[in-house]
Amino acid sequence: SGSSPSSNSNYCNLMMFCRKMTQGKCKPVNTFVHESLADCSQKKVTCKNGQTNCYQSKSTMRITDCRETGSSKYPNCAYKTTQVEKRIIVACAGKPYVPV
Repeated sequence: SGSSPSSNSNYCNLMMFCRKMTQGKCKPVNTFVHESLADCSQKKVTCKNGQTNCYQSKSTMRITDCRETGSSKYPNCAYKTTQVEKRIIVACAGKPYVPV
């Protein structure tokens, strides 16, 4: 099916296109989370950019990592699909305080 990457090496190519991440240029990296997103009351951690509004999930989550391949060239964006289970970090903002 279109929402499950389990055996589909084209998952990233399809999802990046459907989510309009290949318009104008190829987005180099994107992560799709296949479970309810961690809420903003989890363990607080420092974000990669130094901000302090990031939170780490308490448990591992099923995610799909999409990375542009070396042969990818706009408008023919191409992605490598990798499925992983790991804790994720989300940034939170706004009122109510929600993942962004």
